[in-house]
Amino acid sequence: MAPLSIWNVPHHRNTFFTGREDILTHLHSTFTAGKTVILTQAISGLGGIGKTQIAVEYAYRHREEYKAILWAKADSREILVSDLVGIAELLNLAKKNPQDQNQMVSAVKRWLQSNTNWLFILDNAEDLAMVREYLPSVGNGHILLTTRSQVTGRMARCIKVNKMKPEEGGLFLLRWANIIALEASLDAAPATDQIKAVEISQIMDGLPLALDQAGAYIEETASSLSGYLNLYQNKNTVLLKRRGKLISDHPESVFTTWSHSFEKIQQANAAAAELLRFCAFLHPDSIPEEIIIEGAPELGPILQPVAADPFELNDAIGELLKFSLVQRDSEANTINIHRLVQTVVRAGMDEATQRLWAERTVRAINRALPDFELTAHQVYQRCLPHVQACMALIDQLHMSFTDAAQLLYQVGQYLHKHAQYEQAEPLYKRALAIYEQELGPDHPHVATNIDNLASLYRNQSKYVPS
Repeated sequence: MAPLSIWNVPHHRNTFFTGREDILTHLHSTFTAGKTVILTQAISGLGGIGKTQIAVEYAYRHREEYKAILWAKADSREILVSDLVGIAELLNLAKKNPQDQNQMVSAVKRWLQSNTNWLFILDNAEDLAMVREYLPSVGNGHILLTTRSQVTGRMARCIKVNKMKPEEGGLFLLRWANIIALEASLDAAPATDQIKAVEISQIMDGLPLALDQAGAYIEETASSLSGYLNLYQNKNTVLLKRRGKLISDHPESVFTTWSHSFEKIQQANAAAAELLRFCAFLHPDSIPEEIIIEGAPELGPILQPVAADPFELNDAIGELLKFSLVQRDSEANTINIHRLVQTVVRAGMDEATQRLWAERTVRAINRALPDFELTAHQVYQRCLPHVQACMALIDQLHMSFTDAAQLLYQVGQYLHKHAQYEQAEPLYKRALAIYEQELGPDHPHVATNIDNLASLYRNQSKYVPS
């Protein structure tokens, strides 16, 4: 192929780039499938998941295969037009009317249609309908989009970027923090550093931007990996807000990156923002949609009517999918949310709002769970991780309302019936204490709870009749 002659990629190659080989291979094999038409592919994923870095790596890795590699930022129409004008100047298309931006943009589009063997990268293409206006409809080249939207329709073949695996993230962190050489493998680090690096990767839930921030902090402060872990336990919000001082390619922190998305969601669909707050207090994986639907009466005046209406709920979830803040499994009817998204959403609330949503979450889960029977085993099994998240909230915030007691009691029954006696006992005891405090010692709920606790002790051979 002809050597590269035109290049305007605004990023240096990332020397710490790690993994993502499957995505890079898929991009290249699809682009080089031999079709003589314009091929468009989109790299989709959560902000900070590394979409731009994958595009940069692809451009550098395959630069010898193209005559031209062109890059434009597509954050907004104004930014995209400005970058297209710059491309027109690079291609010497601005001679006739250098002041007429529309003509210059049209000239770039005609150039793409009449030339071959080019790669055109549009970074951060959030408004895909707007971006489509500036793409050539015919020609022979490759278009690569990066976008947070999980829905690209017929516009592009979509490749979803997932979080890094623990070992992959650990390797990236060790390289960034200058603990091992750039070409070294994970086992080049001392065993204790390997363990700590993988642990940090897991805490960051495999988010490259968060690991990038952690690596920068560790290098700049000469901290140890264990020291960073200890600090993160109490200062996670502060650390997620802190960006490395020598970073230029992505100067915004995890906290800032996602806060911009939250603001846009709040403006576009208030119920979607409320749904995100609700999900922030649950277990991050496999949130059953029936929890949202059945728990709707407890989710506040904005989310309640939307959660009860399948059409409106789809719209709210769709708004979150635009920014990849959640992922939806349509077969299992579940939603997943990144752990750090939960952390940032909760950190964005004041103490009173955090408590409000924590209590709403407990009440909603309690309402969504049926009275325990053996026939309800699958429902309880499906909801158990989220119930456990609620149990932690009850303990942390010292909740003492009857819905909290009922939830503890019901889960205690479930564990009791499945012979998980040690796990059931503290739930029965906590429920009993709340019932006695809120309803008085003579209430039937108190008596029923005592009976079940006695039965549990008999099963454990701890019960001694008086």
